[in-house]
Amino acid sequence: MAFAVVDGLMPDALRQSRYHMKRCFARFTSMGTRLMKHQHLMEEMESVIVDRAERAKVLEVSLGEILSSTQEAAVVPPYVAFAVRYGSGCFDYVKVNAEDLSANNITATEYLRLKEMIYDENWSKDENALELDFRAFDFGIPRLALTSSVGKGISYISKFMASKFIGDPESAKPLVEYLLTLNHQGENLMINDTLNTVTKLRTALIVAEVFLSSMAKDTPYQNFEQRLKEFGFEKGWGDTAERVKETMRMLSEILQAPDPLNVESLFSRLPVIFNVVIFSIHGYFGQSDVLGLPDTGGQVVYILDQVKALEEELLSRIKQQGLNVRPRILVVTRLIPDAQGTKCNQEIEPIINAKHSHIVRVPFQTEKGDAAEKVLELLEGKPDLIIGNYTDGNLVASLMARELGVTLGTIAHALEKTKYEDSDIKWKEFDQKHHFSCQFTADLIAMNAADFVVTSTFQEIAGSKTRPGQYESHTAFTMPGLYRVVSGIDVFDPKFNIAAPGADQSVYFPFSEKKKRFTSFHPAIEELLYSKDNNDEHIGVLADRKKPIIFSMSRIDIVKNITGLTEWYGKNKRLRDLVNLVIVGGCFDPSKSKDREEMEEIKKMHTLIEKYQLKDQMRWIAAQTDRNRNGELYRCIADTKGAFVQPALYEAFGLTVIEAMNCGLPTFATIQGGPAEIIVDGVSGFHIDPYNGDETSNKIADFFAKCKKHSGHWNRMSEEGLRRIYECYTWNIYAKKVLNIGSTYGFWRQFKKEQKNAKLRYIDLFYNLQFKKMAQDMAIKSEESQQIPPTETAQPEQPKEETAPKQPESAPEALKEVLPEPRHVKLIPLFYYIPCNLKHPERLKTMHKTRWLLHVTHSN
Repeated sequence: MAFAVVDGLMPDALRQSRYHMKRCFARFTSMGTRLMKHQHLMEEMESVIVDRAERAKVLEVSLGEILSSTQEAAVVPPYVAFAVRYGSGCFDYVKVNAEDLSANNITATEYLRLKEMIYDENWSKDENALELDFRAFDFGIPRLALTSSVGKGISYISKFMASKFIGDPESAKPLVEYLLTLNHQGENLMINDTLNTVTKLRTALIVAEVFLSSMAKDTPYQNFEQRLKEFGFEKGWGDTAERVKETMRMLSEILQAPDPLNVESLFSRLPVIFNVVIFSIHGYFGQSDVLGLPDTGGQVVYILDQVKALEEELLSRIKQQGLNVRPRILVVTRLIPDAQGTKCNQEIEPIINAKHSHIVRVPFQTEKGDAAEKVLELLEGKPDLIIGNYTDGNLVASLMARELGVTLGTIAHALEKTKYEDSDIKWKEFDQKHHFSCQFTADLIAMNAADFVVTSTFQEIAGSKTRPGQYESHTAFTMPGLYRVVSGIDVFDPKFNIAAPGADQSVYFPFSEKKKRFTSFHPAIEELLYSKDNNDEHIGVLADRKKPIIFSMSRIDIVKNITGLTEWYGKNKRLRDLVNLVIVGGCFDPSKSKDREEMEEIKKMHTLIEKYQLKDQMRWIAAQTDRNRNGELYRCIADTKGAFVQPALYEAFGLTVIEAMNCGLPTFATIQGGPAEIIVDGVSGFHIDPYNGDETSNKIADFFAKCKKHSGHWNRMSEEGLRRIYECYTWNIYAKKVLNIGSTYGFWRQFKKEQKNAKLRYIDLFYNLQFKKMAQDMAIKSEESQQIPPTETAQPEQPKEETAPKQPESAPEALKEVLPEPRHVKLIPLFYYIPCNLKHPERLKTMHKTRWLLHVTHSN
């Protein structure tokens, strides 16, 4: 449908219903300049074409197809400009003159300028306004053609590289040159300088394969190491004759008849990654007593599980490569002097259940802090891979990767731009509270600097039929007064890869594995679920203990929709007769919440419990933070032959869905977001529509009615859920994917070095000339608006001596020290350049002048 809007559909639509279109467009423009969303367009059309049959007739033709795909329309009389999304990441822009119904296709720039006129007319007319086009630097980089290929970047570039290696024998020269660079602490790996051409390497591979064919498959590498060295081969091919032969055959086939599968398999075996640095900046990053502290939640659990899985896979690979190397993983985060009883003031902390991984906390309030130097010191060299997490961690990771020349992967987890409607065009309204100007800018920099981007789901990248993806929302947007983005990110870029996380299977395992069960928690869980007392931890009673339990666990907010689930249950008598309801989340006293939205949802929960008289059929349990006990709680719910329900209006991924399915609980989860990809509807679980409560509650009731009639139905659904998890959603699968991606893109960044360097120079300019100034302005405004009175909690502990401690520098002075430094890593205030607490600026009170962050700056 690209450009068909003007060439065919739009003019056709206007001709087909000219009378009604004149009236509709007159209505659209009658209220002056404004931004209209899809629902507004439809509502106003309904008010103009009152007759339902006539309206349906109009919408049956081309106009209906256009309007159903329109995300928004910018109205600047006499023009109405439509942003038409005809597929994931695919937009057309068309401008219609309401007076004569003439239509013209327009560019993204022209559309954004019209949109800007609604909010800042003078800036929209400024010919010198900053306009960003990141795609202009992607010359020569292949672009995916099919929506179904989005998120499968590693497969695509393997095909692309295989096609480039065909033909001229020297076409594979970049691969040979790359193999020659592989080393560990100065020791060559794979090949040495004697095999410095494609022809020499081909010949040597044939000779080596003949030699290895005469050896027993399990012959240790050390037994024939010297002989292979004489052929020009170094360590890294494998630990046995069979493994070495397999790897050599893969390379030999690539050099002679390239195949994408062989390319991908070869890079998964290359000894490329030994040392990994992972950035997780915000919150209190620790292994105990941190959940629930400011900006601290699931990201800590995710990264600790990620580290353990990556280390385990690295150890396995290194052994299979025949090497005796100790991998290292460093999680770099903030060191917090006032650690509130946690270990967040401990500079280096070993990660529990890991052998070679540590949390490295950067010391604050020192002019000598240098993150790069610290990393280089601990690793005794450069890392092989840097991974950022969230906006702040991704920005710092991108800058350090640029400084050290290391492969960079970023993981956004959740981009804020899609959470607040029109947060870009209305950024000035949001900025004092949320600092979106800095956050969106940091996101743009990091996602464009990344060699690869890891997401948990397709929808995170490219959305669904009706909803743009989180990354897709950065394709084209504008923040009037700051800059206009005509090409921010391309969801068809092969840098995107889907690698879904799992759940810790030492905590979340099937209820049927009786010997592994955490039985010590059973008395406490029994009390949680069934005691008849109401207290600070639980309210409500399950009078009929024989009934199965439907169960949900999450925050209490509008998006998580726990009150929606409660109301569905309350209204459906059939469901109430079949099952009990257990909710875990939040607190019971609204006054104890610091979040206004949560307060309202807590009040609503109490209202619903009273309205539907649920006190004997529903148990509401306060939020639980003990992972081990929560894992056993899932299994105890499974013992009742119950189910897990995830009713969110939108869920980016759905970790609780993974946890529940790991424990063998049949699961009902929202179709809005990631869970729609996790569950195969009717096979490994059930999709539910959070906007249709009656349908959802009946779907749940139907399942339990069938279970009551057919005793094996529940077990079959439980088993299918587990099968789905083991096939797609484990940390082992995740670690293999991420390391394969890291290895492959390490070569890809060299293969496309010219284009990569051009884009990085563009990013350098944007960072130095735009982002630094914005961040500095934000910091100064934060200081001015949040002068903190001296209190015991806001100030560092005073020493017993009479002399007061030296106070940290003021923000402007610190910036003066940092900004001129060329290409160096310095300590700067956390909220100057990395606004990681953008959503909660009030939390800067606990960080003010005491929370600093190691940060990389580039030469101007």
